[in-house]
Amino acid sequence: MKNGKIQIGIVGCGGIANGKHFPALAKLGDQCDLIAFCDLVPERAERAKKDYGTADARVFTDYHDLLNMDEIDEIHVLTPNVSHCEITCAALNAGKHVMCEKPMAATPADAHRMIEAYHKSGKKLTIGYQNRFRDDSLFLKKYCDEGSLGEIYFAKAYALRRRGVPTWGVFTDKSKQGGGPLIDIGTHSLDLALWCMDCYKPRTVLGASYEKLGRLLAPDNQGNGGGSWDNATYDVEDSAFGYIVMDNGASIFLQSSWALNIDDSRQAKITLCGTKAGSDMNDGLRINTVMQNKQAMILPKTDTYRPGDNLLGGFGIAADRESEAWLGALLGKNELVVKPEQAIVVTEILDAIYRSSAEKRAIDF
Repeated sequence: MKNGKIQIGIVGCGGIANGKHFPALAKLGDQCDLIAFCDLVPERAERAKKDYGTADARVFTDYHDLLNMDEIDEIHVLTPNVSHCEITCAALNAGKHVMCEKPMAATPADAHRMIEAYHKSGKKLTIGYQNRFRDDSLFLKKYCDEGSLGEIYFAKAYALRRRGVPTWGVFTDKSKQGGGPLIDIGTHSLDLALWCMDCYKPRTVLGASYEKLGRLLAPDNQGNGGGSWDNATYDVEDSAFGYIVMDNGASIFLQSSWALNIDDSRQAKITLCGTKAGSDMNDGLRINTVMQNKQAMILPKTDTYRPGDNLLGGFGIAADRESEAWLGALLGKNELVVKPEQAIVVTEILDAIYRSSAEKRAIDF
C-alpha cells in the first residue's frame, strides 16, 4: 500500500486487459495505482504504461521480474488460459493478492494447484466472472437467495454465438487456451447458473463437443463477426454441450458455440426453473409465475444485457463493479464475491464435458 492505495502489477496487456480491466481500474484511481506492466510483446506493455500507469511505472517481459517488486500488493493475471496456474501460483507464493481472468485454469489439476497456493499464502484470490455484476444477474441472485423461485431444480445456461469466432490472439489454439467456446464463454454462463442456484456439487456430466464448422468453412464463406478465421489452423471445438446432474438432483443444460447454424445468439444468459417460479434472460430479465390462477410474467426494471455476436466488449458497468468489489475486498470493505472454491467447480465441470465427449461416456464425480 502507498498513500492508502493498492499497488497493482499487470501480467498480460492484450485484449481483455485493454477492453475490460484497464478502463475499470482507471476509474478507481483513488483506490489503486498501476505500477508495473508485463507482456511478451514489450510494445503492448509500454503502451499500457503510457495510457494507464503511474509516471514511474515499470515494464517487463518476464513476469518473475515483476513479482520481485516488493511494493506490489496485487497482481492481475490476464494471459492465455494455460498460463493462469503458473503465474497465479507464483504471485501468491510471492505474497501478492491475485485477480485471475476466467476460466480459473485450463485443467482441474491446475485449478487445484492454485487453490493449494491460495490456502498456503494467506492472500486473496478471485476469478474474473464479471457477469455476476450485471443488473439482471444481481437482481436474480438476490431473488433466488430470498427463496422467491422456490427449489431450483432445472437450469439452462446459454453461451451461443451464431458466428462469433475470435480471430485475434490465441483463441483458436488449443495448446494455449485448452479449448474453444466452452472454456471461453461457456464458463461465464455455467458460473451464473451455479451461483444463482448456490449449488456446487456435481454428480454426473454428459457432454458432446463438435469440431465441424471451424475447419469446414472456407474463409470466403464464414460470415464471422470478427473477420475470417484460418480454418487450416483452427484446432478447438466450434460448439459444445453438456448436461450436468448435481448431487441434490438439480440439472443444468449448458450450450456453447462460436459458430453454429442457429437463428440468434444468446450469450451469458440463464433460464432457471423452480417450484415457486422461473426466470429467463431471453428479452431482459423475466420472472415467470402464476398470479390469481393466471400465468403471469414479472419484468424487473434492470438493464438488459444484449451482447449479440459481440466478441470483445459489452463489459460496461459490470466490469466497473467487479473491479470495485475486488479492491473493496482487499481493503476490507466487503466480502469476496467470486470465490476460488466456486470457480474450481466450473473448471471441473467444463473438463468433464470435454472428457465425456472424447471418451463417449458419462463422467461421474
